[in-house]
Amino acid sequence: MALPAGPPNRLLNTYRILAEPLRHMPRWIQRYGDPFLLKTVNGDVVMTAKPELVKQIFAGNPLKFEPFGVKAIAPLVGAGSVFTLTGQRHLRERKLLMPPFHGRRMRDYGDHMAEVTRSATRSLDGDRLCIQDLGQRISLEVIVRTVFGVTEAERVGQYCRAVGEVVSRVHPAFLFMPFLQREFAGLGPFAKFQRTDRHFDGLLDDQIARTRQRGEGADILSLLLSARYEDDSPMSDEDIKSELRTLLVAGHETTAIAIAWAIDLLHRAPHKLSKVLEELSSFGSEPTPAELESAPYLEAVCKEALRLFPVVTEVMRTLNDDFELGGRTIPAGASLSASMLMLHRRPDLYDDPDRFEPERFIDARLAPHEFAPFGGGHRRCIGAAFALFEMKVVLGTLLSTHSFFLDSTAANSPVRRNVTIAPKDGVPVLVKRRRP
Repeated sequence: MALPAGPPNRLLNTYRILAEPLRHMPRWIQRYGDPFLLKTVNGDVVMTAKPELVKQIFAGNPLKFEPFGVKAIAPLVGAGSVFTLTGQRHLRERKLLMPPFHGRRMRDYGDHMAEVTRSATRSLDGDRLCIQDLGQRISLEVIVRTVFGVTEAERVGQYCRAVGEVVSRVHPAFLFMPFLQREFAGLGPFAKFQRTDRHFDGLLDDQIARTRQRGEGADILSLLLSARYEDDSPMSDEDIKSELRTLLVAGHETTAIAIAWAIDLLHRAPHKLSKVLEELSSFGSEPTPAELESAPYLEAVCKEALRLFPVVTEVMRTLNDDFELGGRTIPAGASLSASMLMLHRRPDLYDDPDRFEPERFIDARLAPHEFAPFGGGHRRCIGAAFALFEMKVVLGTLLSTHSFFLDSTAANSPVRRNVTIAPKDGVPVLVKRRRP
């Protein structure tokens, strides 16, 4: 059960995968082969970008896996999060959470997404701003309204500010290095995070009480309060708060970053931008969410942005039993990682893989282990369909109402922002309203 070779310096490896994964991952694969062993401060990880091995990981028995780095993310999402649960309890929780993120229930949120986007940009004309910041304001308000069920303008603002404070206190260092999750006399970054987080926790308690008193609604919190397990028992308030936090972490910055990359990539490819604008113009000045959802080139743009810069850069699992991977037995205690970042840039899957080419997703027939921006297997992101739907509605609405001019023609550098890869400068632009 010998593990594959890999770079030996645990601390340096952690820094490199945190700081510049697109630089170091190809070098490691070239030097050590695929799979290779990456020693990190959170444990030993066998990493692969081979489709056949990714397929094995995704298809593996879920009871053999545990989530990687639970201690690292627990402060963000809580002990009852579907991110941190294992075994049968994870499967039970996941089953309960699935319905709001698919089909008619998901599409019911489309009007909220479009209206929040229009409201956030209605007064913009000749303004300079950062697309990632704009995307975060939009995605956060969408979550506060559709997930938390907060509708009053004053309270929406209160929740958005509280979440913004919590998110601003999250530092990649204490996520990737859990030993830094200490108070340090109240002066360290983790102590500052905890202070803002306690305030946010109180707001969640208040909203749960208000929603319970109000009765059934269409928001996801209402659905969680009315949901029942197979034995007819309800979720506890602590578990509900954990799942609300999970949905916030999974959908706040991630969607905004994906939209920022799409705007950046489109505006460096004028021909592609013209194609998507021509498609959108057929819907008029205010396309409906249903029209945007069904627009094939808009969807191809979103998928191509997610291919180049996937929301989930690595799908990681810790083994509680031995696992066969490509003819090699990986022992219990080690971890596995399917690298979406490298999988999506394989030239045998994607011709000229570093090029932005939405056309590759028109009538594409890619398997789940070849294109997996939201992970795969039994822990694939529950909100994947919701996230792609929101991305299409928000991006389509933005492009239909405004023109964007990049501040710089230089290629944008990807940097780690918490658990995903974001454009270094957030994509600063000049915004001008489109005239009828």
